[in-house]
Amino acid sequence: MPLALAKAAEAEGRQDWLATLPSTIAALAHRWQLEVGEPFQPGGQTAWVAPVTQRGNDRVLKILWRHPEAEHEADGLRAWGGDGAVRLFEADLIDADTTAMLLERCLPGTTLESLAEPEQDVIVASLLRRLWREPAPEHPFGSLQSMCERWASEFEMKEHAMDPGLARNGLSLFRELPGSAEREVLLCTDLHAGNVLSAEREPWLMIDPKPYVGDPTYDALQHILNCDWRLGSDPRALVRRMVELLDLDADRLLLWVFARCVIESPDWPGLGRVAMLIAP
Repeated sequence: MPLALAKAAEAEGRQDWLATLPSTIAALAHRWQLEVGEPFQPGGQTAWVAPVTQRGNDRVLKILWRHPEAEHEADGLRAWGGDGAVRLFEADLIDADTTAMLLERCLPGTTLESLAEPEQDVIVASLLRRLWREPAPEHPFGSLQSMCERWASEFEMKEHAMDPGLARNGLSLFRELPGSAEREVLLCTDLHAGNVLSAEREPWLMIDPKPYVGDPTYDALQHILNCDWRLGSDPRALVRRMVELLDLDADRLLLWVFARCVIESPDWPGLGRVAMLIAP
């Protein structure tokens, strides 16, 4: 069992779901004609992921504990159709708690973290520009507004060390910014160097999207937040860098970074200091 998945399942009371995995894996292996390898270690917190072979072709089997951010991962990959993202070959809703996907395998599969951050910036920006597209009229995706409302409500339930006025400002912005976007596109929302893998079909492909529809400016945030040293030392310079690469509004991106730093500060204390540095 992947170590990170086992630890998270124990912490969150998902042991019963974990116990169903062997039978789910066996059923999917039979249905999709898979030879299943050992799962990737240490793995993620919400999914069992392993290399598989299907009629001689390398694939990846992903069995996911359903949660709001990843509810439409398969729909997003289907919409992108392999353009900058891994291809989706099969998807199934197993039960109320479980979804499964058969995905393109990226080989050699090195993460973008292997490159220096300035190089990461260019590749992340290039992928985002390709991934942003108008959603279909009857799309299944949730709105960025709904996601931000949920995260803001969760923040209000947590203890934090932020200045009360700063916290109120960040919380208000986090709820207001989605509604003032000039355009709305299909978002990845979790694109960072750890979710970009080297591949044969293209040099780099995105994995593990958390699709929503909303303000494209938001989509630069996860990469920015993952650039710890540059964000902590000169957040405005990092924002300017991504603005230039993505042709975004600098003031708007800075507001998004501030608001997201406030929201994340209870669990990521260093972001509270960043919020103080760039507070409007």
